[in-house]
Amino acid sequence: MLAQRVIPLFLLLSLGACERLSNALDLPDPQKTAALAEAEGKAIGGACRHAGRSLEDCYALNAKAQKAAIFAGWREMNDYMMQNNLPNVPSQVAHPQAPVAAAAHPAAGSPPAAADAGTVAEDRAVKRPRAAQ
Repeated sequence: MLAQRVIPLFLLLSLGACERLSNALDLPDPQKTAALAEAEGKAIGGACRHAGRSLEDCYALNAKAQKAAIFAGWREMNDYMMQNNLPNVPSQVAHPQAPVAAAAHPAAGSPPAAADAGTVAEDRAVKRPRAAQ
């Protein structure tokens, strides 16, 4: 009689510990990984639409994200923005694959311009406190 009660109780407790054991060992859970990837894709798509990026640009910039999730997030944000008459909020950060202007980076080995050297010296002079006279 005691064995009939103890064995099911032992099995119930051991099955309940499986999730704790898998969490302790950091075993991957495919369902959690898929849900996380979908949520991240929706967030990326919504952010792209809010910034006014096209869907194709969003796909190109986020090649590792799920395209279906990106589209779902983009569409949800589009519907929300249309209902509430919200404008696009353009990104203030330069495109990561945009070419850098030649004037921003002088050629290697060329000396800095005289105006640049004077500006640095003036900046250093401004930052140093003067001694009391």
